[in-house]
Amino acid sequence: MSTETAATRPDPETPDDPTAPRLTVGYLATPSGADGVVLAVALARVTGAAIDLVCVVRPTPYDGQPGLAQYQQRIEAQAADWLREGAALIPPGFSYRTVVTVNESFADGLASRAVATGARMIVVGGTGDGLLSRHTLGTISNELVHSSPVPVALAPRGYADRVDAVLDMVTVAVPVKPGTDNPLPFAEKLAERAKLDLRLLSLVSLESPFDDDSSRDVRTAQITVARELLEKTRAEVNSELEVDVLVADGATLDEALANLPWDANDIVAIGSGHLGSPNRVFLGSTASRILRWTTAPVIVVPKSG
Repeated sequence: MSTETAATRPDPETPDDPTAPRLTVGYLATPSGADGVVLAVALARVTGAAIDLVCVVRPTPYDGQPGLAQYQQRIEAQAADWLREGAALIPPGFSYRTVVTVNESFADGLASRAVATGARMIVVGGTGDGLLSRHTLGTISNELVHSSPVPVALAPRGYADRVDAVLDMVTVAVPVKPGTDNPLPFAEKLAERAKLDLRLLSLVSLESPFDDDSSRDVRTAQITVARELLEKTRAEVNSELEVDVLVADGATLDEALANLPWDANDIVAIGSGHLGSPNRVFLGSTASRILRWTTAPVIVVPKSG
């Protein structure tokens, strides 16, 4: 059972808006915690969402000693102090509230909060020991991208340095194989609400050790099929959106990903793998490689039910 306390910005000009779409942002007093806050601000800037800045603390197990309740209160007070530091990264004019919640699992505490408030996304940073501008999953983010019931937005390391980040395009990895979960409906809705350009991406690689005429012919044929798929897909999305198509190809999937251009204001939407449960996020092998190569924030979308 979770318990929580909430606080809203004391500035009377920007009160919390209970009717706005919400983002659940997991916060710890670490550089990756700051990365997540700044990504949430970037998303809120283009979607009008309100921010729930959440710190999850574990309950103290009862050991028969006196003073246990007071000790738990001190832990929650410390978490509230950390949240005030995190909230200082939210510029004036953004609706937010800070929340301390008690749960055995940080990831489960965030997911429970997101479900209870109808949040559109959970937003977190990775870890602080990866490459700058790249993604490295920590314990919390790894658990979320393999279990969350709502989309999970991941900030690359160092994103907090981009305090004025303005998202202007969502790149969506459109699957080529039939039956693969497709994040396009989510990306299209995000682009419509946030007034973002939409880039349809298809990855082509032969994954063959041979570089001969036959292999190159097969790859050329794959590229042609991918382009035809993307053009067909572009014709089916909202005609009011600015839509681009891109086929990234290479001798291997990693080479194809390495050849991709990433803009400073991109965000990427990827689908869940086939091993995941319906209506849950599950980071598959291809999505994991996209996450490893991109310098943009990434949203992992739950598998369709």
